[in-house]
Amino acid sequence: MKTLSDWEKRLESMMPPDQIRLGFSGIKPVFDRLAVSVEPKKVIVVAGTNGKGSFVEAISVLAMSSDLRVGQFTSPHLHHFSERIRINGSNVSQDLLVSALDKVDLARKNIEITYFEFLTLASFVIFSEENIDLWVLEIGLGGRLDAVNILDSSIQVITSIGLDHQSILGES
Repeated sequence: MKTLSDWEKRLESMMPPDQIRLGFSGIKPVFDRLAVSVEPKKVIVVAGTNGKGSFVEAISVLAMSSDLRVGQFTSPHLHHFSERIRINGSNVSQDLLVSALDKVDLARKNIEITYFEFLTLASFVIFSEENIDLWVLEIGLGGRLDAVNILDSSIQVITSIGLDHQSILGES
């Protein structure tokens, strides 16, 4: 059985975290294979340059105060790999994350997906299996072409935007 540390090393060797692919060409067929088990209730997608993490945390606390089960997917992690996926403000267990990564890998077969896409799909599996009421998903790099936008969201939030990552996203 793989450990979370094994998975982290494997993901980094498959496609480094800084490798970016905009669009859905890789993630779409894998998502379609998982779609039978991925059924979000309500989804909030948060995009922008600054303030995404604060908004994710604030909206999650408000939702939890209304007795909703909240799943948060953010990036990057600061200290621990499992920080990226949280339920009601707590990191998911390593066992739960390993199980979700295994399921994504099984659905992936030989399709190449990025580090971020792998974790995005793992968060979807976890939130579905844990019957999460509200999914709060932080967009990574690329806005509308980011992997989290494979889902139809209930609400989309854009925080402040700056011109960064121009070498990847262009100058406008």
